[in-house]
Amino acid sequence: MTAASTVFESDIPGLSLIHRGKVRDVYEVDEKRLLLVATDRISAFDCILPTLIPHKGKVLTQLSQFWFDMLAGVVDNHVITTDLDRMPEPIRGVESLRGRSTLVRRTEVFPTECVVRGYLEGSGWKDYKATGKTSGHDLPKSLQQCDRLFDPIFTPATKAATGHDENITGLEFKNIVGAETAALLKSTSLKIYKTAAAYALTKGIIIADTKFEFGRDGDGNILLIDEVLTPDSSRFWDAKTYEPGHAQPSFDKQFVREYLETLDWDKTPPAPPLPDEIAEATSARYLEAYRLLTGSELTQ
Repeated sequence: MTAASTVFESDIPGLSLIHRGKVRDVYEVDEKRLLLVATDRISAFDCILPTLIPHKGKVLTQLSQFWFDMLAGVVDNHVITTDLDRMPEPIRGVESLRGRSTLVRRTEVFPTECVVRGYLEGSGWKDYKATGKTSGHDLPKSLQQCDRLFDPIFTPATKAATGHDENITGLEFKNIVGAETAALLKSTSLKIYKTAAAYALTKGIIIADTKFEFGRDGDGNILLIDEVLTPDSSRFWDAKTYEPGHAQPSFDKQFVREYLETLDWDKTPPAPPLPDEIAEATSARYLEAYRLLTGSELTQ
């Protein structure tokens, strides 16, 4: 299958589209429920690429469901069902939504990303090289790129509607969400990460870092929302080939970023298309991450 044969934009007659993100389309079902549709779109350097990644939306949806189920004893989440046959009309009648759609409870979303880092890479590595710190955390001297941290650290960020999310300090995080909520989100994020990272390591995958989103439902409950521990929201490395001191091969879209870095492109829209071989190789990485973590093949 080539990228051109996948779903680009969902369309559900009878439902109002309330947001079209870089990857997900969000529909209003009623006052208490939303439908999240994970498309096969991919973004890099804050630009949506014109090329689709086969099966990507299904990987994001079904891997998130796997983690939501596994972590149910750690934190409540917003999922009602990912089974198309259990969704209300008119959703049930749109077969193209199967495997890539999630019916969820509506929440008031906290305007922050709850990022946990177990290894030093990405913006955390850049901050460390410049300041010796990451989001206000003092770190040991002479750490190498991709080094494992002694303990995972919580490095929150702002949620940017456009452009880059910005790392913030713990104090800034408290000022945004309130001290009590900040403490709960931090402790919950660290617990989720440690639980998931320990499991993933038994499957040969290092979760180097990841980001979580939370929201508050109408009853005041704080829920884990959006996607969780996917190749879009996390940095997955092969434990067998892990070697600190340089960038690691990954199961996420870093492969696409590295290809784009070879082009004469200034990272402003419109983004260039990807060759079929790059799109298909990226799809293979997503599918392999799913297979390794869940122990099963993706339901097509």
